[in-house]
Amino acid sequence: MLPEAVTAVVFAGALVFMRTGAMVMLLPGFGESFIPPRIRLAFAVAAAVLLAPVLAPALPPVPDQPAVLAAVIGSEILIGIVIGAIARLFMTALTVAGQLIGLQTGLAFAQAVDPALGQQGAIAGAFLNVTALALIFVSGLHHLFLMGVRGSYEAFPAGLPIPVGDAAEWALQSFTASFALGVQMAAPLMVFGLVFYLALGVLSRLMPQAQIFFIAMPSNILIGLSIMALVLGAMMMAWLGQLEDFASELS
Repeated sequence: MLPEAVTAVVFAGALVFMRTGAMVMLLPGFGESFIPPRIRLAFAVAAAVLLAPVLAPALPPVPDQPAVLAAVIGSEILIGIVIGAIARLFMTALTVAGQLIGLQTGLAFAQAVDPALGQQGAIAGAFLNVTALALIFVSGLHHLFLMGVRGSYEAFPAGLPIPVGDAAEWALQSFTASFALGVQMAAPLMVFGLVFYLALGVLSRLMPQAQIFFIAMPSNILIGLSIMALVLGAMMMAWLGQLEDFASELS
């Protein structure tokens, strides 16, 4: 039998690892599919070792019954998955924006590997996701995510029942906010597409014999990419601000 002090330390580290590991597997920047799972788990173990002494006073004592222990561990894993999944929702805003931009510029069928999805996606969305991953680490936002691991114990105390209603409402609000953000990011290209295709419709009525769509496609791509280049900084700053607000709220 291990001494009670050693048992308490091991239990605290394991409990912190359960939540931290689940979060690290999903958080933007840390939980990308191209990062090997062993690397992510090793990072989660290192973070748990560092955070366990700080979070030990906020953790429950070692349960006496195996059923209670299993319930506590399952609760910690579920909380980590919920927080990581909600943070991952903000990456879908980039995918939505990229798909809308591709539709408006005629590049919707130009496919590339999207690092956020781990599969083929619109080339504009893949570009936005790669840019976002670079901005997360360049801006130091990943530090807020690590602080959010500690702050999550204030929002979701360990050992207590999960507030399912609050968590579901939080997830729903984050989902709607991420979708609205994706549409807002693509709004300049959507306005351009509306005006451009309206002009093409008028021209096609004036010149029925001409293949207006195929003639104007190069101009559509060129002007669309030019507008995207002009507004790219504002788009990414708006997305980064939303993600920073989420991380600050959590930390």
